[in-house]
Amino acid sequence: MYFFMIRPQQRKARLHRELLESLDVGDEVITASGLYGMITDFDGGTVFIEISDGVEIKISRDTIANKVVYSSDVDGDDGQGPLLSGDDADG
Repeated sequence: MYFFMIRPQQRKARLHRELLESLDVGDEVITASGLYGMITDFDGGTVFIEISDGVEIKISRDTIANKVVYSSDVDGDDGQGPLLSGDDADG
């Protein structure tokens, strides 16, 4: 039971923690609520994200779900929209 339930959950939590630690100003992210934006500043556990020109929101760092990497930045891809950092470039 440990290997089917607890171990995968611990791995997922560790990967999310590593993601949050790797965030930097200028990274494009998606929040848990589905908002896309670019990180403009950090203040402890708070992140400031620009979601549109001149529109900046303040959210908790923990609510960031993933980094966004555009497929044109991935080798061998046709440039058709964003990929999340955990997605496979091969589809």
